[in-house]
Amino acid sequence: MIYLARDGIRCGKSAEANDSTHRNVQAAAFKLLAVMIQRAPPPTASVPLPADPAMARATTSPALSSLSRSSLLRRAAQPPCASMPSASSNDIRISGTGDPLVLQVEESLDSPLSPLEVIGSRCALLTRFESLRRPYKPFPVVGWNRHVETIFAAFFRSLPSVHLRRQCLRTRDDGAIALDWVVGDEQQLLLDAPVLILLPGLTGGSDDTYVRHILIRARKKGWRVVVFNSRGCANSPVTTPQLYSASFTEDIHQVVTHVSTCYPKSKLYAIGWSLGANILVRYLGQESQNCLLSGAVSLCNPFNLVIADEDFHKGFNNVYDKALARSLRKIFKKHALLFEGLGGEYNIPMAANAKSVREFDEGLTRVSFGFKSVDDYYFNSSSSSSIGCVSIPLLCIQADNDPIAPSRGIPRDEIKANPNCLLIVTPQGGHLGWIAGDEAPFGAPWTDPVVMEFLEHVNKETKTDTEVEYLPDQLDGFQHSSSLPVQVK
Repeated sequence: MIYLARDGIRCGKSAEANDSTHRNVQAAAFKLLAVMIQRAPPPTASVPLPADPAMARATTSPALSSLSRSSLLRRAAQPPCASMPSASSNDIRISGTGDPLVLQVEESLDSPLSPLEVIGSRCALLTRFESLRRPYKPFPVVGWNRHVETIFAAFFRSLPSVHLRRQCLRTRDDGAIALDWVVGDEQQLLLDAPVLILLPGLTGGSDDTYVRHILIRARKKGWRVVVFNSRGCANSPVTTPQLYSASFTEDIHQVVTHVSTCYPKSKLYAIGWSLGANILVRYLGQESQNCLLSGAVSLCNPFNLVIADEDFHKGFNNVYDKALARSLRKIFKKHALLFEGLGGEYNIPMAANAKSVREFDEGLTRVSFGFKSVDDYYFNSSSSSSIGCVSIPLLCIQADNDPIAPSRGIPRDEIKANPNCLLIVTPQGGHLGWIAGDEAPFGAPWTDPVVMEFLEHVNKETKTDTEVEYLPDQLDGFQHSSSLPVQVK
């Protein structure tokens, strides 16, 4: 069975699934990948095969039904062939009218691909980022479909090894929060090294691949990193009959205060993914001018939970919905005794047997946090209403084809109106996928270098207390004079 956990597809009956189950689920994922490729739109034109027979053999694929699991991986991982003769177009094409299906990739290094959508008064500073000097280039095959990209990233993205030390904090309501620090940082880093707080997505934690990759990248830059595991996530303890929600910011408030007390000479920053991004942006808006953070990044933020909930029940998205519900049920059942005997509006049987995130929220979450209904909870927990109050530099990165955080829910007007906010929307990426860039398909997501450049820029800016030099002529219209292929709004 395939199910979603920690904002990604996981396999087996638990996070510690046995090898046999893991292989079965990977095989199922590859079948799904093959089906989606076979259902790709018919080609509009064909690209002639190279004259060289050896090259022809290298670029002609057998029927997908005959591809093995390992060969599909190898073919997906093959970079575009630089020596292939150029055609009149630099696009990626699918050609072939019958068996076999022929996949060919032709491009030049300077070919203009889909531009990024960039919104914000500080967009000119992006032209200085080395990570944005090349066009956004989704990895062949896996980057062509949002569901394939989402699933592929969750299954096959590498998991960097890192030795973590856990610290548990007691919350004001007698709950518990688990913070995971990198072992050895106390001796190896300076006391004033910048600190980066990571907020994973729904049911996520320090063992998620996207968390580990940015942790390793920041650590190599000399940053101190700590992962904030919400109640019940990543095997963190649950000591009260309350978990966490999209609206609840008390725990992140306590975490930021605690970290600030531990490292009073350091600048603090935060990154949030998916639901963690929604919580982070709500916190930034609530704290506003009193925020202890110096900068933040929001990735795959659902922003408008009402819209996200609507799309969650459409088509293939039901797979994610049921999978996340299963992950929530697992956390709940592990601590079920804490919820025994709760009366009032609680519907414990509904939460324990929830088949969707909405059912779980109706039975438990919205009651725990004092909302009249699940729709009331979603409406009043959306971070889109918090953007206007953000008073520190905030970078938001979204994928236009994200199946879980819909593009139509992005508060573009609010981001444009706030001089502290900057938005990048990539044409592809799926949910927490972004299989593009130098490390694709198995390495870090495309966003990681951009995120680190932004954070280092803000950290340098706050240290020197100087303003960024803006170029007024670059703030409106297309950036013709820059190598950055962005459409600025």
